[in-house]
Amino acid sequence: MKIIAYDFDGTIYDGDSSVDFYKFCFKKQKSICKYWIKQLWFFGLYILGLKTKTEMKEVLFCFLKDFDHIEELIKEFWDKHYAKMKKWYLEKDHSNDIIISASPEFLLKVPCQRLKVKDLIASEVDMKSGKFLSSNCHGEEKVKRLKEKYPKIEVEEMYTDSHVDLPMIELSNQGFKVKKDTIVPYYDYKETKLEKIKHTFFTPKFIRFVFVGCLNTFNGVLFSFLYSLFIENATIAFIVGYITSLTISYLLNSFITFHDKKLTFSKFIKFCISYIPNFVIQLICVYIIIDLLHWYKLIAYIIAAIIGIPITYLALLLFPFKEKK
Repeated sequence: MKIIAYDFDGTIYDGDSSVDFYKFCFKKQKSICKYWIKQLWFFGLYILGLKTKTEMKEVLFCFLKDFDHIEELIKEFWDKHYAKMKKWYLEKDHSNDIIISASPEFLLKVPCQRLKVKDLIASEVDMKSGKFLSSNCHGEEKVKRLKEKYPKIEVEEMYTDSHVDLPMIELSNQGFKVKKDTIVPYYDYKETKLEKIKHTFFTPKFIRFVFVGCLNTFNGVLFSFLYSLFIENATIAFIVGYITSLTISYLLNSFITFHDKKLTFSKFIKFCISYIPNFVIQLICVYIIIDLLHWYKLIAYIIAAIIGIPITYLALLLFPFKEKK
């Protein structure tokens, strides 16, 4: 069986349908803001790796239980938002299409019926409670769900706007990257510098790194300051404090940032080597701020720690915690 597969949000729909649906519901009933604290809390736990994406999204959709007649609400939503379906897709024949998306199945059924697509595979969510009845249909889960439903499937083409759909691209005979209304072969697409920065730094992993970095900054400042009470030379006190916080940093980054529970001495050495550029930059900052500008040493330690954050993150990605492709 041969099919053509499409992601939905950002690919054939101009935007994120779940976000648009939430905005639509919020305008209808602003009292759903009562869930914001819980939703933000679970989002934070997800970022830290303490909750799965499915668990996080389940809480995000909990506002659904405040609405009656969800089917009518969804129909009204699509009456107003169907115009956001991309023109290039509307002009195609959809009889052999399978739309596969992480968005809730109940939300995408209406446009798929209007488009008369062959099938829809999406996250199974109870529209009355927001409870997920399946795992979030995202990344590898898309391939799993597709093969479970169609064991002998052959994907002729896969269209997506996101790099997280790489498992589906690899499954297909030909993949395409959709950027607004431009469609190019997936592997021919070249990211802009802004996109590269976004995919490197605007990620849960980097947010976890910053969180750990704040703890490490506190440790570095604290230990450097404490050592400076006994060591007269501020630079030497900084070096000793840096080494102490570096050891703690390795443990925190392994478990929290990169979710790597395999602690080895060789990886620790690589970790320390990755921090050399950071150390040099911070050492220079401390020298300039304290010895040349004669600022208060606590301020010097804080500024030095902040400057080294992005450089250190890139070094860790490329060396001790490099992902295998």
